[in-house]
Amino acid sequence: MRSSLRCVSVLAVMAGMGMGLAQAQTLTIGISSEPSALDPHYHNLGPNNAMRRHIFESLVGQDENQRLVPQLAESWRTLDDTTWEFKLRKGVKFHDGSEFTAADVVYSLCRIPNVKDSPSSFTIYTKAVEAVETPDPYTLIVRTARPYPLLPVEFSSWAVIAAPADAEKLTFDKEGCDYADWPKTADFNSGELAIGTGPFRFLEYVKGDRIVLGRNDEYWGEKSPWEKVVFRPITSAAPRVAALLAGDVDLIDNPPVQDIPRLKKDPGIDVASGLSNRVIYLHFDHFQEPTPGVAGTGGKNPFKDRRVREAVSKAINREAIVERIMGGLAVAASQLIPPGMFGYNPDLEVEPYMPDRAKELLAEAGYPGGFELILGTPNDRYINDEKIAQAVAQMLTRVGIRTTVDASTKSVFFKRRNKYEFSFYMAGWGSGTGEASSPLRALVATRNKEKGYGGTNRGRYSNPELDALLDQALSTVNDAEREKLLQEAMAVAMKDYAILPLHYEVTSWAFRKGITYTPRTDQYTLAMGVRPTD
Repeated sequence: MRSSLRCVSVLAVMAGMGMGLAQAQTLTIGISSEPSALDPHYHNLGPNNAMRRHIFESLVGQDENQRLVPQLAESWRTLDDTTWEFKLRKGVKFHDGSEFTAADVVYSLCRIPNVKDSPSSFTIYTKAVEAVETPDPYTLIVRTARPYPLLPVEFSSWAVIAAPADAEKLTFDKEGCDYADWPKTADFNSGELAIGTGPFRFLEYVKGDRIVLGRNDEYWGEKSPWEKVVFRPITSAAPRVAALLAGDVDLIDNPPVQDIPRLKKDPGIDVASGLSNRVIYLHFDHFQEPTPGVAGTGGKNPFKDRRVREAVSKAINREAIVERIMGGLAVAASQLIPPGMFGYNPDLEVEPYMPDRAKELLAEAGYPGGFELILGTPNDRYINDEKIAQAVAQMLTRVGIRTTVDASTKSVFFKRRNKYEFSFYMAGWGSGTGEASSPLRALVATRNKEKGYGGTNRGRYSNPELDALLDQALSTVNDAEREKLLQEAMAVAMKDYAILPLHYEVTSWAFRKGITYTPRTDQYTLAMGVRPTD
């Protein structure tokens, strides 16, 4: 039997609902990237953020297109320019039976900056909060220092965890909440504290092998059709496809681009694809001199010269990468968010492929013979990441920038990147908020811990004009005015070649006949999006 859907018919009398016969089913999903932890506050990383949504919820949710929807908060509104009111959902229970109240939100806000050894903190989404009041158990009043229109968007990006009994009267303090015994990440991984309000409960976590979740039959929202969900991390593409073809899993994410035509022809398999929010980009070192990985420049950092950055951009044939490397399952990028997202600038165009002009720019900048360069990249994080890097290296070499690729696993690559070991690297960014301020703040804004700017700006780019536009946008409540400011900020970054967008990923999922999956712009693989068709 090729399918791994294991259906057991049971007679269930659903009191007052007349549902009669129910199906107890197990869904098995092969995922390409394993989360680094089940602690929802530990690591602001795609695989972690996707997994946590099964167990833990936010005040505000996001649908498959990243539009905001009510979740633990039924509604929200501004009381004045710097005050927000969130009305919390009543009757929601944590998996241990305890009641969800405003105290759990306060505790979660307090805990986020106190996660030990967090590789990437969620504080970027809580920095704006100045004060919190809880006039009753189901009302949350949040104050910001200045008008901050993105507060509901950012409140969709972090999870609410259950407050222990000794923290139920905890008060929020921006300078540090008065609580000492913060939970440890290991206690979430063991399941002891993996207690949320979400549609699934923790059952088992064996790192490198499986994450097993059970349906939360007391869930306040729509119940899952799946009694149990098993996530199997299969990081290598070929074994992941093989597992689907053998019926060992029901659905896989990120099937290799080259395998998709074959999968579509298989009578027992369907494929769903959709444009994602993830841009693949190249990042320069704008700071160090000399800069690592560059030779033949007399110790100068060539990337401090805008002409060199422009030359690199014009040397890259983005459309060729889309067609030849990505098999058409990508869209050449003109900026850091795709069309349709808030803040997308329609006036920006994809950089044209102009290798002769690239050579002229290099000569004008004082590098007529080019120079030597090492391009850093992960080889297991993004779709065809190492192949893309190799193609970029070949294109740069043709204009005189003799480029070699230094590829490593994502765990090694990101550690090295964070230690500033690359002058030039390739990575990706998905806008978790679904709008332009997310990549602008993280990737190109001047690093400023207090503002939450530049958290992933490892090139240490700095442009006061861009920062000022971003500051203004993030304090403008009027949507039309804010979008115009974000579009202007994006134009500043792109015209200065602060960072080079290559393409937006088109994400695919392959699955057995009998089920279907709704593609998501955030690329998350969620059991909640898998539905039986039979």
